Amino acid sequence: MSPPIVTRRSAQQAKIQTRAMVKSKSAAGGTTAATAAGMIGGSGNSSNSSSGGGSSSGNSISGNGSNAGDQRKAGKPSAALLEAKRRARNMLKNQGNAMAVQETVTDIFQNAMNAKGLVRGPTALIYDETMSQHCCLWDKEHYECPERFTRVLERCRELSLVERCNQLPSRAATKEEILLLHTEEHFERLKQTAGIRDDERMEELSSRYDSIFIHPSTFELSLLATGSTIELVDQLITGKAQNGMAIIRPPGHHAMKAEFNGYCFFNNVALAAQHALDVHKLQRILIIDYDVHHGQGTQRFFYNDPRVVYFSIHRFEYGSFWPHLKESDYHAVGSGPGTGYNFNVPLNTIGMTNADYLAIFQQLLLPVALEFQPELIIVSAGYDAALGCPEGEMEVTPACYPHLLNPLLRLADSRVAVVLEGGYCLDSLAEGAALTLRSLLGDPCPPLVEPLVLPRPELTKALLNCICLHRPHWRCLQLQRTYEVAELTQLVDQEKEKDNDLHQIVRIWIGGPPPVDRYPTRDTAIPLPPEKKARNLARLQVLRTETKLSMPPIRVCYAYDPQMLEHSNLHDPGHPEQPSRILHIHQMHEEYALLARMKQLPTGRTATTDEVCLAHTRSHVNSVRRLLGRDPEELHQLGAGYNSVYLHPRTFDCATLAAGAVLQAVESVLRGESRSGICNVRPPGHHAEPDQPHGFCIFNNVAIAAQYAIRDFGLERVLIVDWDVHHGNGTQHIFESNPKVLYISVHRYEHGAFFPKGPDGNFDVVGKGAGRGFNVNIPWNKKGMGDLEYALAFQQLIMPIAYEFNPQLVLVSAGFDAAIGDPLGGCKVTPEGYGLLTHWLSALAGGKIIVCLEGGYNVNSISYAMTMCTKTLLGDPVPTPQLGAMALQKQPTVAFQSCVETLQACLQVQGQHWQSLKFVGKRLPREPFVGENNNEDFLTASLRQLNITNDSVPRVAGGAEGDRTDSGEERPSGSKPKVKVKTLTEYMAEHKEQ
Repeated sequence: MSPPIVTRRSAQQAKIQTRAMVKSKSAAGGTTAATAAGMIGGSGNSSNSSSGGGSSSGNSISGNGSNAGDQRKAGKPSAALLEAKRRARNMLKNQGNAMAVQETVTDIFQNAMNAKGLVRGPTALIYDETMSQHCCLWDKEHYECPERFTRVLERCRELSLVERCNQLPSRAATKEEILLLHTEEHFERLKQTAGIRDDERMEELSSRYDSIFIHPSTFELSLLATGSTIELVDQLITGKAQNGMAIIRPPGHHAMKAEFNGYCFFNNVALAAQHALDVHKLQRILIIDYDVHHGQGTQRFFYNDPRVVYFSIHRFEYGSFWPHLKESDYHAVGSGPGTGYNFNVPLNTIGMTNADYLAIFQQLLLPVALEFQPELIIVSAGYDAALGCPEGEMEVTPACYPHLLNPLLRLADSRVAVVLEGGYCLDSLAEGAALTLRSLLGDPCPPLVEPLVLPRPELTKALLNCICLHRPHWRCLQLQRTYEVAELTQLVDQEKEKDNDLHQIVRIWIGGPPPVDRYPTRDTAIPLPPEKKARNLARLQVLRTETKLSMPPIRVCYAYDPQMLEHSNLHDPGHPEQPSRILHIHQMHEEYALLARMKQLPTGRTATTDEVCLAHTRSHVNSVRRLLGRDPEELHQLGAGYNSVYLHPRTFDCATLAAGAVLQAVESVLRGESRSGICNVRPPGHHAEPDQPHGFCIFNNVAIAAQYAIRDFGLERVLIVDWDVHHGNGTQHIFESNPKVLYISVHRYEHGAFFPKGPDGNFDVVGKGAGRGFNVNIPWNKKGMGDLEYALAFQQLIMPIAYEFNPQLVLVSAGFDAAIGDPLGGCKVTPEGYGLLTHWLSALAGGKIIVCLEGGYNVNSISYAMTMCTKTLLGDPVPTPQLGAMALQKQPTVAFQSCVETLQACLQVQGQHWQSLKFVGKRLPREPFVGENNNEDFLTASLRQLNITNDSVPRVAGGAEGDRTDSGEERPSGSKPKVKVKTLTEYMAEHKEQ
């Protein structure tokens, strides 16, 4: 069996020394060689030394002479600092040899360097007005009507989206391009209908195929739809556009190798993907199909191809929903070398909501996409799962579609092509498609008006079935705990099968109506009951009215004040928390030409005493104020009385400037002047307690900002995400009883041994009183966590909780000491990794996000990392993090195994407080097996029988001869009819198991 991960980068990259770690820069350019070597002023690189805006877990690095972890003599640098300086001297001495050896080595910051010249590219849009000609001449009420096309374009023009795009000229596909996947007979059969005006003859021909009508323009427009899709993909791969959308019809994802099917003639998306494989030599393409009907045609073309992951979310109802195929169930995981690359998420009830679709993306699709590392993403965008659609009868609101698309936009180097498929409620279709295009253009995701509800039990079962079947092929899906068969047998024997945490794989097959010789061609539309249709339309109108689409013209405001450089350690110039941290970040922003693209906030704005007292006691504020003008020796002794704190005569001024700068950013964002903010400030704040400084921190900048937003702007929900490598003990303590602030911290913990030490940062600390459940700790118990582990934490835990909380403002305590190269954190998050996390968070709160510097002690690391965050908020493409494809083929690292343990523990605890996580507490069978209420063993017999391939194998569905009987007559290749003999409700009532 072929492994599911395709390697893109060498595993040796994690082990090499880089040019950046030995390159000496001039004073104008930035850092010294010692700084570039991973140290600021010679700070030590010890696995036990840490500070997160903070201090060390063993020997606190503060230079204050004494603290809880280190009683060294006053004014004398620690052994760790001396060792770091020795390493820096040796690095300089060996610089010439190192450079010679590393001539062919890629720098650990190479991706961030490559992003320097990358700015947001155009969004391509392709369509052709003639596509409105395709219609059913004998059934004027047919769902696949020209208005599906024209209404989408009208709404896009109403929102002024079309003129913002790079409009591509449409083109027809060539015969050679169609024959990439379809047979020549299939091509010629449709070609022969071109221009035919004999409606009776065309209706008779259409009746031979399931859910098809043929118009005189169908052949020409089918070629245009396919050619336009291929043209869009070409534009993305050649770099002429960043992303794009094809608003086309007829749709394509049901079209099979030699059969028209389900309104589809040529498979637009599959042909474009095959073109990318053959012509552009891509090796990894992700196709996401969220049309409410299973795209069996696309699945069949790539069922045995490991270069394509096909991921479909569709209504299934145990086979009773069209196209009534067994291969549409979760068990169909691919065959041969493609095993593990085909994903079906079957929805077995109607009424699925935003919460269900978000859960699928967060728990399954995005982890797989990150592990697969696609070079191109194509979305088969059907909007028939949208609220009001009579075909799907689901309840996904139009504003949810940008949220599904948003996390994909920073994968595949931003090459994302959205291709229109189905959607038959014109209001929801037009709004959903327009908001999708708006998201491609880089506009913030609109806030979801309606609160998320608990994912449906049917979704939980289907999702866990999918995860269980794919666990052997994807490491990212191995987070759920498992159980042995014997445990289930014991429960059954004890009649305790109910209310246990053991998920059983159960398959129920109902199937659809029996086959027919001719398919219905008239009256195929089965509208919703009038009262339900009226309710849906009224709800859609309310959603459209309340969904805020306005946005400030300024993307990012920037807070920085050079006066903050004055705070420094006069007794230890090599202290990690030094002025050059923010200076180098500022200089890199200038070097990357970002400052001119942001609104630079005025300098000199200090936080008032009343503002600081929003998070701190007045006595604490007064004690810091009294430091002004004090003798440095006296300040040194005072600092020694705190844990990892140094004091300076200008400490009060700098601390109030830092807090004031963040408040300015809050004002700019919440007043609608800017969409987001970057705060390059110091001293940091997240360790500062209500009544005392702590861990390099004087006043808690982010906590003050959150309280200010609540008091002065009336916010009810503020999210603080703290990704500093150290737990933000101060922020947690300030808000632990406040349900208006959700505090989420992902940090190195080491079972309480890592700074700031103690049990407060553990996963079971969830808040107090009214704030219980609003404190989320994700504690790493091993060093070495990188992009992969942080991405899993975000998708499995942070983002689901954040979406359920639905914040009005997002504040990021952005410490970059978990970054690769940091001397204190011992982790490996890349600058582009931080850019990805920032992008995901920017989908919340209508894009109102403020990134505020905390810790981080390698000036190269923090400068590149914050620069990538800024570029992300500006809409620039940031390279996709390479999440260790090579490493994923090897045995899991200690860090990854520890990450899984941590996330399992967190999910168990937080599942008690957040309904979006309730289903993740289930344990999966270690070896997949089928429950007793199956009417067939689908994981054995059916998998042997199922043979879906694009090879020309006789009698294989989708093969060259698979669409004909022995007599040569045409027959459907495995599809079942959409026959209006009985309603679906009637049929299911008769056939469902009691």
